[in-house]
Amino acid sequence: MKIFFLCTFSIFLLSAFEQAAASAHYDKILTHSRIRARDQGPNVCALQQVMGTKKKYFSTCRNWYQGAICGKKATVLYECCPGYMKMDGTRGCPAVAPIDHVYGTLGIVGATSTQEYSDISKLREEIEGRGSFTFFAPSNEAWEQLNSEIHRNLIDNVNIELYNALHHHMVNKRMLTKDLKNGMTLVSMYNDQKLLINHYPNGVVTVNCARIIHGNQIATNGVVHVVDRVLTAVGNTVQDFIEVEDDLSSLRAAAITSDVLDILGKPGHYTLFAPTNEAFERLPRGVLERIMGDKVASEALVKFHILNTLQCSEAITGGAVYETLEGNTVEIGCDGESLTVNGVKMVKRKDIVTSNGVIHLIDQVLIPDSAKQVIELGGAQQTTFTELVAQLGLTSSLRPEGQYTLLAPLNGAFSDDTLRMDQRLLRAILQNHIIKVKVGLNELYNGQELETIGGKLLRVFVYRTAVCIENSCMVRGSKEGRNGFIHIFRQIISPAEKTLHEMLKNDKRFSVFLSLVKAADLDDVLSRPGEWTLFVPTNDAFKGLTDDDKAILIRDKNALRNILLYHLIQGVFIGSGFEPGVTNILKTIQGGKLYLKTVNDTLLINELKSRESDLMATNGVIHVIDKLLYPADVPVGNDQLLTILKKLIKYIQIKFVRDSTFKEIPLTFYNPSITQLTKLIEGEPEFKIVREGETITKVIHGEPIIKTYTKIIDGRPVEVTEKKVTEERIIQGPEIKYTRITAGGSDNEENLKKLLEEEVTKVTKFIEGDGHLLEDEEIKRLLQGAGTEYTKVTKVIEGEPQIIEREIKEVHLEEAPVRRVPPRRTQGGAARRRTRLAHS
Repeated sequence: MKIFFLCTFSIFLLSAFEQAAASAHYDKILTHSRIRARDQGPNVCALQQVMGTKKKYFSTCRNWYQGAICGKKATVLYECCPGYMKMDGTRGCPAVAPIDHVYGTLGIVGATSTQEYSDISKLREEIEGRGSFTFFAPSNEAWEQLNSEIHRNLIDNVNIELYNALHHHMVNKRMLTKDLKNGMTLVSMYNDQKLLINHYPNGVVTVNCARIIHGNQIATNGVVHVVDRVLTAVGNTVQDFIEVEDDLSSLRAAAITSDVLDILGKPGHYTLFAPTNEAFERLPRGVLERIMGDKVASEALVKFHILNTLQCSEAITGGAVYETLEGNTVEIGCDGESLTVNGVKMVKRKDIVTSNGVIHLIDQVLIPDSAKQVIELGGAQQTTFTELVAQLGLTSSLRPEGQYTLLAPLNGAFSDDTLRMDQRLLRAILQNHIIKVKVGLNELYNGQELETIGGKLLRVFVYRTAVCIENSCMVRGSKEGRNGFIHIFRQIISPAEKTLHEMLKNDKRFSVFLSLVKAADLDDVLSRPGEWTLFVPTNDAFKGLTDDDKAILIRDKNALRNILLYHLIQGVFIGSGFEPGVTNILKTIQGGKLYLKTVNDTLLINELKSRESDLMATNGVIHVIDKLLYPADVPVGNDQLLTILKKLIKYIQIKFVRDSTFKEIPLTFYNPSITQLTKLIEGEPEFKIVREGETITKVIHGEPIIKTYTKIIDGRPVEVTEKKVTEERIIQGPEIKYTRITAGGSDNEENLKKLLEEEVTKVTKFIEGDGHLLEDEEIKRLLQGAGTEYTKVTKVIEGEPQIIEREIKEVHLEEAPVRRVPPRRTQGGAARRRTRLAHS
């Protein structure tokens, strides 16, 4: 906690200086170190030293809190901050270090080897004299680590080689760390060679990838920064290095094939993780040939090895994620002295500095997802799925030039029973997890249907925090490959095969509930297409219910419907689609509310546990419960019903308000399919099949509509014929709803009604351009044989047609006395409108 407070306090303290020195990360980290060491006395800085090495860092809060650098434990050291020194008998570092010329300052900061070489190379006179210099002075350890042959050549030719090498470490003006901006290039005092500066957010400052380990030691004629290695000359471009390096011939071929090599010859700040020839040889031959033969894949592969930022190895003190030119990311970290890529030690040689970047040689080829086949995208948690796909011969279905989506269940989704299944059944299951098209996560939408290579249609359900396909929901980890996507799922996907009604009928556990559904005339709801969520009580929920009790329930159909429809919700809600621990309030068809949430992978409905959830039907989903649900806010007004409900429901207190009644719930909440015929008085019907998504506005012009009825005029019955010419605009929607039959004569009407009741499923809609009934010959004969008495009209509407304009053009009344007007009847006893409706 103390560490956290120090980090937080130091950040707050520094915020006042951020605008003045926005890029001076080194100075900010140094200030953090002073704050951490303030208990040690004035001007003391806290450093971390990697155990087993001499490497020391002014650390970030992250490294300090972890007590480690590059995964290795770090001990804490306390030293005088740059520019200060100790005094005998006092705490801390109260004295200011003496200011001397650059040569003398080399001794003050402990760079005695550089000081000695400056002396023997005749550089001393220059750096003791007038001027303003910046000297990036290698530490004594840096000289010791220099290649022995290079070191010997410098010492053997001190007046030229050593002198020039030291000049290469100098700039002819004073540059403090705050002046060393990230990405800047300085010109050295030797042959105008470049010095590449990088200033990282973690406070590390590098010069040609050498880290400044002691900065800002002011001299009278400049400033000295101690660096951890002898600076090497900057080569040409990254492209130039690849073209001449024999060990990178395979990478060179891939870069040329993909037209990426030229990019690495342009100005920039690149980091290339360059696979050696040996790394390419480790790839399976088929994989390498496929990638090299596919320009898109080879381009993705090469770009996946390139960062658009320059990352020197000494700047990496912990794991960080970087975006590649390919577009995906890699994690660059360190393990002691080694660099890691995606957590793996693979860097053989690091920090090859060029004029436009840095190169690290690696012994593995990094293959991005975008260069992989979709089956290769499976990770460690999907090995069961990918191995089964290969074993059962489905890999051949995934052609490289095709487009697919794999719905890969986690390994734990495959039970032992599933794995022991007949291979033909298992193959069919796996086929239901391969979609024929390439569909990304952001292309999925609620209500979407996806066809599998097995011919099944899978439904997509999108919720606030989840995307589900049938009974299974996704987990994070979707990937896009060269020929498809892979999405990860918690469970094996089970496509629906039966309706809700069929599922209840085939499961004896639900026999009591199903009998009540039938008694309430609700079985049709569960049989027809739709999207429902049904909470089904098992027979255990009705223990103690006698036949008499059941008869009482059935007699009060309105009460029974209220109770049953409290178990039904419009829409499909998968249990695993709910955000864990969060209550979801859903309105039932009855009108009351259900409170749903998932806790420890268990679905709770009004705090009652679902014994089995996510049983998928073609028209919804079933969640099994062992208690009858009841809306707590709805009172009961009947003593008998109250007694029955108290037998079944003990987890809530049911309200009793004498003589209160349940509200009537009309069955208009779903659209039953009714087949009828409509009699036309005059004219021929017009038909047109309206395709999905179309909206038709029909204008009917000028055809007369004739009504004949009887009026009593002066005590005499008179038959009146009313003739109207109208113009109507009727908006019709895209869904074919029903065909209506009506008749004028009672006998024929009864015959039609009987036929329709027996053969209703055989009456079909008119197909475009086809004006007769196709399947039911008896109805066809009856219609045709009756002359103009009956006509079949297919209404193509969504809801009822909406008349948006009507204008009556002319009305004629003709009167004639009649002896008797026979009564006319229509189906259902309703008054018959003898009007002509033409629909198209």
